[in-house]
Amino acid sequence: MITFIVALLLGGLILGALGRLVVPGPNPMGIFATICCGWAGSFLGGLVGRLAFGWRYRYSLLLALAFTALVVYLVSGRRTPRRRPL
Repeated sequence: MITFIVALLLGGLILGALGRLVVPGPNPMGIFATICCGWAGSFLGGLVGRLAFGWRYRYSLLLALAFTALVVYLVSGRRTPRRRPL
């Protein structure tokens, strides 16, 4: 059970970091938000892959990376720091 949790954390971190690299511009996200974006992207990519291509599809990592980049883009767009007027 501990191994599964560690694997989920590392997988989410790796996919989230790759998703952050794909999206241009500064991303003011912490490590927890990066892991959550990786989890969300891999879940959405797996769900869409299963629904679109059935149980035997091979490009799950590419779909997970694409959806992770989309989630990072949406999250980082909402968290842009606002400047105070001078």
